[in-house]
Amino acid sequence: MTKPRVLISDKMDPNAARIFADMGCDVDVITGETPEQLIARIGDYDGLAIRSSTKVTKEILAAATRLKVIGRAGIGVDNVDIPAASAQGVVVMNTPFGNSITTAEHAIALMFAVARQIPEANAQTQAGLWPKNGFMGVEVTGKTLGLIGAGNIGSIVAARALGLRMKVVAFDPFLTPERAVEMGVEKADLDTLLAKADFITLHTPLTSETKNILSRENLAKTKKGVRIVNCARGGLVDEAALKDMLDSGHVAGAALDVFATEPAKESPLFGTPNFICTPHLGASTTEAQVNVALQVAEQMAEFLTTGGVTNALNMPSLSAEEAPKLKPYMALAEKLGSLVGQLAHDNLTKIAIEVEGAAAQLNPKPITGAVLAGLMKVYSQTVNMVNAPFLAKERGLDVREIRHDREGDYHTLIRVTVHTSQGDRSVAGTLFGNAQPRLVELFGIKVEAELDGDMMYIVNEDAPGFIGRIGTLLGENGINIGTFNLGRREAGGEAVLLLSVDNPVEGPVLDTARKLPGVKTVKALAF
Repeated sequence: MTKPRVLISDKMDPNAARIFADMGCDVDVITGETPEQLIARIGDYDGLAIRSSTKVTKEILAAATRLKVIGRAGIGVDNVDIPAASAQGVVVMNTPFGNSITTAEHAIALMFAVARQIPEANAQTQAGLWPKNGFMGVEVTGKTLGLIGAGNIGSIVAARALGLRMKVVAFDPFLTPERAVEMGVEKADLDTLLAKADFITLHTPLTSETKNILSRENLAKTKKGVRIVNCARGGLVDEAALKDMLDSGHVAGAALDVFATEPAKESPLFGTPNFICTPHLGASTTEAQVNVALQVAEQMAEFLTTGGVTNALNMPSLSAEEAPKLKPYMALAEKLGSLVGQLAHDNLTKIAIEVEGAAAQLNPKPITGAVLAGLMKVYSQTVNMVNAPFLAKERGLDVREIRHDREGDYHTLIRVTVHTSQGDRSVAGTLFGNAQPRLVELFGIKVEAELDGDMMYIVNEDAPGFIGRIGTLLGENGINIGTFNLGRREAGGEAVLLLSVDNPVEGPVLDTARKLPGVKTVKALAF
């Protein structure tokens, strides 16, 4: 079996390459290449490990014909075209926890620096001025910290602030009251936070909702003498408005580790009294750089060798422990999706994926992804679990997941129902021996069949002699039958025949089969 190939295109801890090798991957470390050089090289690799220097553009992705995963050693993925990666079926991972403590500590360090004006006092002291009476700082003890964003990094900052005997007020739409109690913080809306906070720290990604969350209007709502720290993303603070607020004294001090434009070679804030800045150093500690490099290597290698998905931004997570358990269910789900896609793919508007029995106890997202991957093969031969939801959304398909706790005739069952212009069409399958995918129902007719290789689907009137006629037709054309699976609604009614054949059934044979007495539908299938 060929080993997955991984390219490390940015400088990172050398132990990352060792982890890739130890986990069964071939790895090349080639850094500092131009986009043109990377485009020429990337087609040979299954994985690409990056930091912030490599820009993974649509053009690079177009050349990455065998790429399966991109791993960003760090949190921000602004340098990856995630929509293009998703459309191409490439998993994008980051390492959101590898540098969390480092970034949180930097925010606390800047908070202390801005509270005591440490950088300016240091500069004047080293200049021989000894400005002992020129700086009057404030204590943080007893002050209120306003936390904008209470996720992983924000929660660490909150814990450190509480240890400093500060009060913490948090604004985060996703913070539940129970989690706020657990963290020991007061949950508040943004206006309340702005009015109460003596210090404000930001810990939120840059989105359309958070861009300029500290706008000129919101900065005016803050308490006079507030101090602001941003170690999250540039663009969360209106920098021109912040300068005006510093100049007026409404904001007593500010510290930014990030800017709207980076590298920040110029800014209206540069040279402003009571302003401190650092060049995006939030994750810059030895420990953090080692942690994110090792973490991204482990995540990518696990995905390439076992199918485990961790910290993916465009695909549901799937642990290495879950992957083997889900593998047969995903195989069944993909075959059912493929079957319904081949038989009823016109004018699809809705799809429902129902699981019951043992399947209902598992993570449903990979099963849904597998169904959509099978279904969307009708539209694209390069579809997989990553880009299948993207393709489904692009076509306006309404996807619904339904889980039943009941256990019916089978210990596990997956049912896929699509709504078409002709009505609902449903197929269902189970696992034999917890491993072998098996079709058990087709459009309301009980039928047991393996879905594998080349097959032939026939709907006909249940009448004597038909099986002989179809067998003769295939035999006369040199097509050998592997398995023969029958089902019918009632004696003399509509019957379904699923044949597995040793080689594909071509057009002329299909046309002849359609002309046989009693035949309603004939289609060639491939799995």
